[in-house]
Amino acid sequence: MILWKNTTLGLLVLGTLAVALPACKKKEGCTDPAATNYDPDADKDCCCEYATVKEFTVTDLGGGVSQISGETDVDFTFTSDRKWLLNGFVYVNSGATLTVQPGTIVKGDKDSKGTLIIRRGGKLMADGTSSQPIVFTSNQPVGSRSYGDWGGIILCGRAPHNQPSDPVIEGGPDAQYGGSDANDNSGVLRYVRIEFCGIAFQPNQEINGLTLGAVGRGTTIDNVQVSYSGDDSYEWFGGTVNAKHLIAFRGWDDDFDQDFGWQGKVQWAVSLRDPNVADASSSNGFECDNDAAGNSASPYSQGTWSNVSIFGPMVDAGTSINSLYKRALHLRRNTQTRVFNSMFAGYPFGLYIDGNSTQANATNGDLMFRSNVLAGMTTALDVPTGQNWDQAAITTWFNTAGWGNTVLANNTDLMVADGFNLSGPNFRPSAGSPLLSGADFSWSPLTDSFFTSVNYRGAFGSEDWTAGWANWDPQNTPY
Repeated sequence: MILWKNTTLGLLVLGTLAVALPACKKKEGCTDPAATNYDPDADKDCCCEYATVKEFTVTDLGGGVSQISGETDVDFTFTSDRKWLLNGFVYVNSGATLTVQPGTIVKGDKDSKGTLIIRRGGKLMADGTSSQPIVFTSNQPVGSRSYGDWGGIILCGRAPHNQPSDPVIEGGPDAQYGGSDANDNSGVLRYVRIEFCGIAFQPNQEINGLTLGAVGRGTTIDNVQVSYSGDDSYEWFGGTVNAKHLIAFRGWDDDFDQDFGWQGKVQWAVSLRDPNVADASSSNGFECDNDAAGNSASPYSQGTWSNVSIFGPMVDAGTSINSLYKRALHLRRNTQTRVFNSMFAGYPFGLYIDGNSTQANATNGDLMFRSNVLAGMTTALDVPTGQNWDQAAITTWFNTAGWGNTVLANNTDLMVADGFNLSGPNFRPSAGSPLLSGADFSWSPLTDSFFTSVNYRGAFGSEDWTAGWANWDPQNTPY
């Protein structure tokens, strides 16, 4: 075993038996535990005040692979000249920063359910490039990687949420999230792929591909791909973090799940689903709640989305799909989600507005759906029976003059080059596509500096922002 420690004094490499010595705030008459003459039996009654510094345990497995376990209070770097294996729950504690160099391969151990958890006050600096993306993936051999091989990445921050007290993040880790700092910074994820992640430890206690617990808007999330997640690809639990250029590829449960008062923004996001793989809880493109009970808890879940492309399981009406697939958007439990300039294609149900409180939010203009296209749905618009709205009511609301919403009967009407191709999609609209125009950025939620005004609806115009760093065949990629 080798223990590597990043300190301001440089790299300390201890020998085969590595022990992180505690720091000691020494009182008169006490012997420093780091001293060569320290005798724990002789000094057992001494009044030293200990402040143990926790550090990762790093084991050299040979072949250029280092195994990481435990937690750290000090800064550490995953360098690109080695591969790094996460063994069990690996924590970055408050005040510590884990830096991952561009081009680095980090694997999650399957047997121990390796998971990377950034506690409140810690940071993950995973800043890759288009030519050198950072990859978090399975440690299983080529060809045998699959859903839920390891946990995923969990970021916990100090931004607000709408729960009565700061919750422990779901899925089993010992990490709370929440606070009052909307500008909290948990680091950078840029040009990052997260593959074969997502573990359901028990019902409603899952680790997602990327889990964001009250992460603040000081955090940068841009160009991230989650592939083959065994639960949701992305889930937000409160917070204010924004993101751009997100990919959800062949997920198991929902693509983009939003809860507990998340009030961030996203521009440019795409998802593509495997027709045969869906979750018992019902798989959706969007699943949005204010909280689990639909309470009027503040802050409201009011995420703002623009330029999203959701390619569901149905290429056309004849596609055989898993019966657990449900809706492109399931907006429920008092959410106030706002969606603009986006397209949703190929689900049994398109827009499903569920619950009297959610329908009231839509009527009042707190929930917004503008300049969007629904295509190739068995039922484009729907509500549950016995609620304030019926089919006529949601249809009238959707078609409000000036809102620019459209329903197309078939996915081919979108004129997208090859959006449903699981082996190598081309999401760009072809010449003459109705997606190349119709965007409207005059709505008040879109007028701040985060959003870039474009003419097209959906996640793509002429540029393919996935080129060069995304991977559509991670099962067969030799890492």
